[in-house]
Amino acid sequence: MTQPARQLKLGAFLMATGHHVAAWRHPYVPADAGLDFAAYKQLAQIAESALFDALFVADSIAAPTGAIASRMARSDHFEPLTLLSALSAVTQHIGLIATASTSYNDPYHVARKYASLDHLSGGRAGWNLVTSDNAAEAQNFGRDQHIGHAERYSRAREFHQVVTGLWDSWQDDAFVRDKASGQYYDPAKLHVLNHRGEHFRVQGPLNVARPPQGYPVIVQAGSSPIGRELAAQTAEVVFTAQSSLASAQAFYADLKGRLAQYGRSPESLKIMPGVFVVVGQSESEARDKFESFQALVEPEVGVALLGRMLGNFDLSHYPLDGPLPELPLTESGQQSRQKLLTDLAGKDNLTLAELGRKIAGGRGHYSLIGTPSQIADELQAWFEEGAADGFNVLVPHLPGGLQDFAEGVVPELQRRGLFRTEYEGRTLRENLGLARPNNQFQPQ
Repeated sequence: MTQPARQLKLGAFLMATGHHVAAWRHPYVPADAGLDFAAYKQLAQIAESALFDALFVADSIAAPTGAIASRMARSDHFEPLTLLSALSAVTQHIGLIATASTSYNDPYHVARKYASLDHLSGGRAGWNLVTSDNAAEAQNFGRDQHIGHAERYSRAREFHQVVTGLWDSWQDDAFVRDKASGQYYDPAKLHVLNHRGEHFRVQGPLNVARPPQGYPVIVQAGSSPIGRELAAQTAEVVFTAQSSLASAQAFYADLKGRLAQYGRSPESLKIMPGVFVVVGQSESEARDKFESFQALVEPEVGVALLGRMLGNFDLSHYPLDGPLPELPLTESGQQSRQKLLTDLAGKDNLTLAELGRKIAGGRGHYSLIGTPSQIADELQAWFEEGAADGFNVLVPHLPGGLQDFAEGVVPELQRRGLFRTEYEGRTLRENLGLARPNNQFQPQ
């Protein structure tokens, strides 16, 4: 049988009212969408109708506070796993990926919750494994100081080891549930983890059967050197922010090149850069649409967002018309994003206010503003020229921006043979083309 041509993957990155920091103020956007399940249900069904691989919901376990935070729609939203569990009941095929930090969670909780989501959804769960980039989270979990960058990654590596070990607590056929004999499970197919490590002591076993996918799909978003190494060792999907084709190609080649030392093939990891997309019937219509959001950006709000993305720096006492100040390498935030934004400011000689306004929509992700054909041209180039296996799609406003992409760009990608016309399987792994992992404790 002829193998189908390589096709790109698509994730719908959902953020309440949309990714543009001023989206909530726009007349087309429901301002209370962050706590409106009906709104999320609509988004899930739009994305599933367009055959997206997955929904992605990021998370932070600290609410932004202060005068500027009160002018952003970033403080009230659902806990992601609760939300995706509800969405699993109103969808059938689309993957459900949520962030859970390894810095301020325990492995047993994470293993149990994602295994449950995988069962509830019939094998559609994904875990975005992150080390917390928000120092404010520390104070919600009994710490005065945020965990240092190197320690966060050491903890994350062990955290992954414990979670996957717990998912392997039971062999796939351990639960026989034989009413005649009275045996509920086969004790020979139970594996007690008994982990004793630097950061965790976890006995096990997990009190949830092995997930339908073996493991929910492991996603990561770290792009620093230590983050790339962790991804090469453990991730199956990587979300990344790249500002140009050249930088995306370099990242793609570097990360794929690290896989062999862990006995992995290039196909075992899907790299999906974020792309901020504004779609119009004409290029001028798309730009007018984008400018309608940009006009709502208050300079102080843009700079506050910038400070958050740079690593939780307070930039409010610097002049808006001055340059981005020299900042120390962040220990609390994302070092790769800090470098990306610092390079962007220097390359275009932007003032603080200009840089804040520039990232108000895509937050440093590659931005495409144009017609479906123009956007498809760029996505195709990245996909075919060694920069991406797919894309994590960010839109300025919801639900309209996602609807524009689903109705305009997806059919254009399908016409070019770059995107599916039906789902390949029932699980997220099947649709992404990822193998189901063996139970590490079961003889092969």
